Amino acid sequence: MTKNKKNEGFEKSLTELEEIVQKLELGETGLDESLELFEKGIDLYKKCKKSLTEVEKKIKVLTEDLKEEELDV
Repeated sequence: MTKNKKNEGFEKSLTELEEIVQKLELGETGLDESLELFEKGIDLYKKCKKSLTEVEKKIKVLTEDLKEEELDV
């Protein structure tokens, strides 16, 4: 998957998660639908969290490389 597709996937998941939260906050869904939305929301949360963790690791590696370069100068 390319970087743009990963970013689009994250953005899409985040938007969908926000929509689910709004629906649940309105309280206009039945119990079964609320449970389905909640389960889907949990899955989307995990997907977003995983993406953010991967980005955080990449940023950490990049900044550590930068610090090492500064020390070599």
